[in-house]
Amino acid sequence: MVATATEDRHATRGRRAAVSAALDVMLTDAALDHGGRSRFVQPSAAAKVVGGLARHPDRLGRGLGGLASEFARVAAGRSELVPPKGDRRFGDRGWQENWLLRRVMQAYLAVGDTVDDLISEADLGWQAERQAHLAAENVLDALSPTNFPWSNPAVLKEIVDTGGANLITGVRRFGRDISHGRLPATVDKSNFEVGVNLAASPGSVVLHTDLFELIQYQPQTKQVRELPLLIVPPTINKYYVLDLAPGRSLVEHLVAHGQQVFMISWRNPDAAQSHFDLDAYADAVLEARAAVAEIAAQQAVHIAAACSGGIISAGALGHLVGDRRRSDVSSLTLLVCALDNARAGTIAALTTRQVAAAAVAESARKGYLDGSALAGVFAWLRPNDLIWGYVVNNYLLGKDPPAFDILYWNQDTVRVAAGLHRDFIGLALDNSITKPGALTVLGTRVDLGAIDLDTYIVAGSNDHIVPWANSYSSTQLLGGESRFVLSTSGHIQALVNPPGPESRSSYRIAEGNPADSDDWLAQAVQRKGSWWPDYVEWLQARSGDLKPAAKRLGSRAHRAAAKAPGIYVHAG
Repeated sequence: MVATATEDRHATRGRRAAVSAALDVMLTDAALDHGGRSRFVQPSAAAKVVGGLARHPDRLGRGLGGLASEFARVAAGRSELVPPKGDRRFGDRGWQENWLLRRVMQAYLAVGDTVDDLISEADLGWQAERQAHLAAENVLDALSPTNFPWSNPAVLKEIVDTGGANLITGVRRFGRDISHGRLPATVDKSNFEVGVNLAASPGSVVLHTDLFELIQYQPQTKQVRELPLLIVPPTINKYYVLDLAPGRSLVEHLVAHGQQVFMISWRNPDAAQSHFDLDAYADAVLEARAAVAEIAAQQAVHIAAACSGGIISAGALGHLVGDRRRSDVSSLTLLVCALDNARAGTIAALTTRQVAAAAVAESARKGYLDGSALAGVFAWLRPNDLIWGYVVNNYLLGKDPPAFDILYWNQDTVRVAAGLHRDFIGLALDNSITKPGALTVLGTRVDLGAIDLDTYIVAGSNDHIVPWANSYSSTQLLGGESRFVLSTSGHIQALVNPPGPESRSSYRIAEGNPADSDDWLAQAVQRKGSWWPDYVEWLQARSGDLKPAAKRLGSRAHRAAAKAPGIYVHAG
């Protein structure tokens, strides 16, 4: 069915929210040890809002008058304000059934709506408005009545049921976390082990270098498609989000449908690998591609790349095309990846070139960007889900954090080599990969329009890292035919999207790719279920005939040396 007007508004809101969180911003904040928090304290942005409203006192008056009227309706019990769909903070029935708590909630929501409207009415530039919205949203999130024991019905009930033991447990946990200088724990790690119930698809390491390991996965069908698939994971997380757990693994799904699958596992760099830069990673992709082609006895290889891995792969492909080796790759898949950083929370919007230079200098001094700092930035991009929700659960309710595979992967952090950090920041500052000839990779000037491959592009409508509209821009930048898929999920859930009878997933797809993403959304149709089967069908149509699966992994030139998941994934 065609997307409804309500769904369009939800998608647009998700896209606006995602503008806060592009890759370059995270890399800048993490390098300066801000943990993302500095972006949420913006006195200058607040001053600009005040100044803007001072120039339009009528707008300020309307806003405050509307707030007063809504407060009156709240007090009289006539307010119709309800939390946005998906806001889990107010899920306890006490927020609806208790007259006092319902009024507290509605008053809080009314203030939030008014502040948001006033910022929009202040006639600020895009940069200042984005800063102000970020600061206001995070202050309001921190002040939510759900974050205090005296105004959270679930906590009040727990106090009665346990005689206050929940608060004693919470205080102990809080003291322990503060002493270690860390955020609230988000996951119970005791139930997970990499190589056992995470990254568990059987396979072997068939190539080991200073920068990566190449994993070949064991075929699970008697026949496989001729053309193999090389997956290039992000460089700012470990690869196994794409091979997460049995039943939730994209690798497992592809192998089960007869695809030959290979995966890069990046080394976790330290100071000795500070020189690993964009060229080094692009060259690694090409080295892995050549090994996959040799093992599969095929010239062409499919490449699927996620997030920052997509940026690297696009640069590598730009070099191949410039070197007249376009036939080495059959297709390109981009998963939650933005090649176009225009208005994607870029440094120009949230910081300055001077701050970016300071971030690059700091990572150069250390030799790397620390993974724990980057994890802190991720958390502060979604504080209700990844900060305050666990403050309530761990400290106020005194409960253990959940055992959830994605959260385990999320806290299994990696470092970013100083050279790659520098190049990513520089690329984002000028959005150079989108300009033909402006970015040089391995000595070749990159022109994305010359990459005339079929592409499959997946984005998440609620992605807080990569705005889906920026992912969509790749359909206009790359040559060849593009199939754009918009999953109704966030950054990670768009990847971990297994089909099944209990799946509540859906995705949007359209015939043709108009220049404007809003025009695409208006004509897109919604399909129930996961996009994985659609991708399998698309990939199989481009993967040649079936042939008998190899009985042994690797080849004479690339012998199977160790079992998957290899060594690098275990490095802390």
